[in-house]
This record gives sequence, C-alpha cells and structure tokens, in this order.
Amino acid sequence: MVSIGLSSGALARVRFAVSPLWETIASIRVLRDPGAHAVHLPWAARRRGLRFPALFALVAPSPGYIPDFLTPTPPGPFAELDEELHALAATPPDVAAAQAALIGAGPPDPPRLAEEVRAYFDAALAPDWPRIRTLLESEIFARARLLAADGVGGLLNDLHAQVTFADGTLSVLQRWCTADDVPDGGDLVLIPSVFVWPSVLTVFGVEAQLAYPPRGVGALWESPPAAPEALGALLGRARARLLTELSAPASTTTLAERTGLTAGGVSQHLAVLRAAGLVRTHRAGRSVLNVRTPTADALLSASRH
Repeated sequence: MVSIGLSSGALARVRFAVSPLWETIASIRVLRDPGAHAVHLPWAARRRGLRFPALFALVAPSPGYIPDFLTPTPPGPFAELDEELHALAATPPDVAAAQAALIGAGPPDPPRLAEEVRAYFDAALAPDWPRIRTLLESEIFARARLLAADGVGGLLNDLHAQVTFADGTLSVLQRWCTADDVPDGGDLVLIPSVFVWPSVLTVFGVEAQLAYPPRGVGALWESPPAAPEALGALLGRARARLLTELSAPASTTTLAERTGLTAGGVSQHLAVLRAAGLVRTHRAGRSVLNVRTPTADALLSASRH
C-alpha cells in the first residue's frame, strides 16, 4: 500500500490525460507475460515475435518496477507520442542509469531508446491506436460526467478496486510497491490505459500519475454484434450498423474504418440519427465523438427481443 496526500488545491487540479507513451510501455508488459493479461490475448497473438531488446530489457513483467523516466508526465489531456518521446529523450543520462540499475539493467541511452519506442509503437500499436484512443477518450468523457455528479471523492473511489480516497489521502494497494508514502503529493494526473489491465500503475513525482484500466476494456478486441434485422428494416442497414457500433463513443473516422462506409456517408447518416434524437456529439480534445442517446439504447434493446 502506498498513500499520497492531496490538498484541497490539488483535488481541484486533478486532471485526466490520454498518453500514447503509457500505452506503449504498458503493452510491453502484456507481451512479456500475456497470461497475466488475458483480455489482451487476441492482440498479443498478433504481435508475437516482436523484438526490441533495449526497450524490453527495461520493462519487466508484472509486478516488476518500470523505470519512471519511461513514463514522463503527459503534457496535456491528449498528448501526442512525439512530444512525449521528446521528454523521454531529454532524460538526464544519470537519472536513466540510476533507475535502470534498480532492475539490474545497464545504463540506457535516452535518445536512442526514444527511437526504439517509436519503432515499437509503429509496429505494435499504430494499427489499433484509433480503436484504443477512442476507448480512452470515451472513458474521460464518462468520468467527467461522474465528476459532475459525485464530485472528486466519488470519482477517485470509482476508479479501481485497488484505489481508495478518504480524508484527503489517496491510497493505492500495490503489495509489491516499495515507494514511500507521500504526505503532500502535489497534483494528480489520472491516465486511463487499456494495457494496464487488470491492475494499476503509479509514478510519484512533482505530479503523481495513476494509470488505471478504463471501463469497456474487456470488449476492446471483440467484434460488435450484428445490427438487429428489425432495426435495419426500420432505420436502414447502414444507420442500424452505426448505432450498433456506438456501444462506446466513436469519431466519424473511426466509424468509417469499422463499417467500410465512406466518411462522408457516415456523416450523412449521423446527421439523420442526430435529428431523430438517437445520437449526440461531444468534443474530446481535437476529436468529435458520437454518442448513442438513451433513446437509441432503448431502441436497440427492444429490437433484440
């Protein structure tokens, strides 16, 4: 168990961030020990055989320590990998060497390591990144609604079974963690991460980071069910398919990739669904996500019975 104190000011500044670098590092743990991350076995099976020795040597399977310099604090709510790699490459060599020594690894070269991270991301994550990013953005959208309804205490206590918040202290149950408690932990960044599942990961620095699995990760690699025939007869097959795909919020581009429809065709169908009160839109950073309304959920449920 490790605990971090959060002042009232820090609680007011709690923020979320989507981090491609966090996902990249966490995904290596999955490849190192796929059996411990059963949800991701379909993904791991497709990535079997990838070899990036310098990078893999620094990322131990769960529950081993991961050098903190590999996961610098994301600079904004929707970080780009290149800007995160710039921060990684700028790590002072002595800092990187000291952290690598904690796991018995030799001193890494941060700039070269950043290049290897980029090559690994392109091979392992880039093909699935739109799907992953959509889920992460959807998670932040859902958590914003929870924050508005239940406040920051309700938000923090709903993140994960290993995370509790009470009396100004955030406690994270990690039996293997030897980090000292932080009575005044500064600010807190919450990072949804699909590959962190089923546990959580923490980094304590000027801004504490807590990576946790988002809701819906269990269905990430599943194909959505076919649209009910009755719904297709009512709305048309394309619109029924789009509603079925929106089990989690998604961008127009993502919907086009999943359905094989053109982006323009998707936009036209979504405009009709919005006018009918079945879809609404929500901006998340630079993305505009389409969200099914409760009316659409009820319509889908009724058409399956």
